[in-house]
Amino acid sequence: MICNHKDYQNTTFNHDLHYIRWDIPPKQSPMFLKLKHFEENSGAPFARKFTKDEPLEVGVPILSYMLTGTKGEGAQVKRVLQAVYHPRNYYLLHLDLEASDAERLELAKYVKSEAVFAAFRNVMVVGKPDLVTHKGPTMIASTLHGIALLLKRLPHWDWFLNLSASDYPLLSQDDILHIFSFLPKDLNFIEHTSNIGWKEYQRARPIIIDPGLYHSKKSGVYWAKEKRSVPSSFKLFTGSPWVVLTKSFLEFCVWGWDNLPRTLLMYYTNFLSSPEGYFHTVICNHKDYQNTTINYDLHYIRWDIPPKQSPMFLKLEHFEDMVNSGAPFARKFTKDEPVLDKIDKELLRRSDGHFTPGGWCIGNPLSGKDPCVIYGNPILVKPTLRSKSLEKLIVKLLDSENFRPKQCK
Repeated sequence: MICNHKDYQNTTFNHDLHYIRWDIPPKQSPMFLKLKHFEENSGAPFARKFTKDEPLEVGVPILSYMLTGTKGEGAQVKRVLQAVYHPRNYYLLHLDLEASDAERLELAKYVKSEAVFAAFRNVMVVGKPDLVTHKGPTMIASTLHGIALLLKRLPHWDWFLNLSASDYPLLSQDDILHIFSFLPKDLNFIEHTSNIGWKEYQRARPIIIDPGLYHSKKSGVYWAKEKRSVPSSFKLFTGSPWVVLTKSFLEFCVWGWDNLPRTLLMYYTNFLSSPEGYFHTVICNHKDYQNTTINYDLHYIRWDIPPKQSPMFLKLEHFEDMVNSGAPFARKFTKDEPVLDKIDKELLRRSDGHFTPGGWCIGNPLSGKDPCVIYGNPILVKPTLRSKSLEKLIVKLLDSENFRPKQCK
């Protein structure tokens, strides 16, 4: 029509402003666009066509968090969730079997009632909880259970992070996502060493049995009289149980097309504190993954001198050190520790009961209401100047003295 009218035939541009790919020879419909087409510089403001849930925003990553707690920690898990929430990420919440049904139900009701969660559908609560024995293999079994749920239900994400009710963020998700968008998506943050030292005689050689594997009530681990030798078919590694691991590595751990993950899972069934060794030993004993490690757990943690079994509880006196560390997370905190309020106010700009604000929040922060109740583009990331501290830390971790020389040594 436009080309048959003299008033309009000279007003046309012969382009539809869409990036479209066709088969050769062309079919009835254009090709479905995939990740491999992302780098093509068309200049077009639009593109088509896509399948449902095709992962398009490849610049900004997607993080999958597993937040865990036990009896009496439901409120802490809720607070951590509000502090680390971003509509782009996924969150799996697990209160173990020791927590009461009422506590678990209260957490589930909160998730169901929160309008933001309903809109983005990215928060899940484990309905059938696992029994978790302190320092037993049921801890790693529960983590693998959570990872399997994330892999089954959510096809597109990049990194997995595990946090407990005693953890807390020091940076906003916008800051973390911004810095992670510049990283290769095959890097695994996992603190590790093969120098197991005293752990050889207190962890590797003793044989323990976790009753949580076959009982429904929590109890301590049992110690066998016999000892075992250090394995010779693989090398033991130990380190921090707090990890940031890639989806591809975790698919390998869960699906195990190589038998290594299953073999090591069987071995660590009788190993004290298996979360401090399982992923570390798997990743460092496989050629496809041993060169993907960054030897740090992205946590600020303080230990007594000499170190005790657990790290120190962080307080106001540690605030400046936390800030200067550049770490995006810290542990461990007691419930309602005053330094958490200081972190909320000065680092996260978060009010009590509100989400940490980010580029996706478009409400008026001066209204007294949560600015994230009114939300915009969930992909929009607005980093703050504090992202520079994480950038500085990552650059240091990747320099020639810290990266390759500290991988699986």
